[in-house]
Parts: sequence; C-alpha cells; structure tokens
Amino acid sequence: EKWRRRLAVEANVRGRDMVSYVADAKARVAAKVKLPPGVEISWGGQFENFTRAKDRLMLLVPVALGIIAVMLFLTYRSLPLTAVTLGALPFALGGGVLSLVVRRMPFSIPAAVGFIALAGVSVMSGVVLTTRLLDTDESLTPRQRVDEAARAAFRPTISTALVAALGFIPMAISKSA
Repeated sequence: EKWRRRLAVEANVRGRDMVSYVADAKARVAAKVKLPPGVEISWGGQFENFTRAKDRLMLLVPVALGIIAVMLFLTYRSLPLTAVTLGALPFALGGGVLSLVVRRMPFSIPAAVGFIALAGVSVMSGVVLTTRLLDTDESLTPRQRVDEAARAAFRPTISTALVAALGFIPMAISKSA
C-alpha cells in the first residue's frame, strides 16, 4: 500500500458543515465517476479526524455516563434516587439539540464538548437537588419536601449553570475557529 500512486484533491469548505459537504461529494462522485479496478477513493484530512473523534466519543460518552450512574448508585445506595438525579439529563440534552436546530448548526466536535459539559452541569444540578431533598425535614409531606429542596438548591444550581453557559458563549456565537 505504501508504494501505490496517490493523488490528493483538497477542498476548502466555507459556509457549510464539513460532514454534509463530504456526504454530497461522495454521492456525486459515486453517481458520476467510474473507477478502474485497483483505484480507490479515501476521504481524509479534517473529515477523517472528525469521524475518528466522533467514533471515539460515541464509545466514551455512554461509558462515562454509565460510570457516573454507578458512582451515584454507590453514593445514594438507591436506584430511585440515582434515577431522579439523572432525570434531568435527557431534558438538558434535548435542549442542547433544540439549540443546534434553532441556530441551524451541525453537530460538531465543539458541539460534542458542549454536550459533555451540559451533561456534567445537569448531573451536578441533580446531585445538588437530591442532596437537598435528603436533608429536608422528613415530617413534611413529599410535596413540601420537594418544594423546600428546590428552593434550597435553586441558587447553587443556577450559579453552576450560569458559569458554564457564560464560559461557552464565545464558542456558541463564533463562526470560525
């Protein structure tokens, strides 16, 4: 393979996300170019790096979430408390996806980093709320306990989320590297 001839074709993608550009290019090449035997096309460069990073994240993110769930279970010794603590995570990630759709932005490596941070803030907020719930007076009704815990957890939760959000604003509004 080292001794094969190679021709590099480069493209500078502007105004589009790289993944959709490569998908369109692959479709056009497949439809219009007939390759002779022994000739192959490989899509490399930043697209290859993106694909490799995406594949790695697709493996590591579920593993990390699994480890977090196990740690929460070991902390609380309760499956319902672990589930409640992780309960906000789907809503937070759904909000992140909605934000990408509203801004018409593709899923990218920086977006993946943002989702990881979002998941961390969401889980941390769940831990704060669950801890406050466990610290409330048990003589109260469940509704009163939840209300009291939510009031007590509001300030630290908002502070944590606000710091993370403010830190990501430059990346969120950026149009270039």
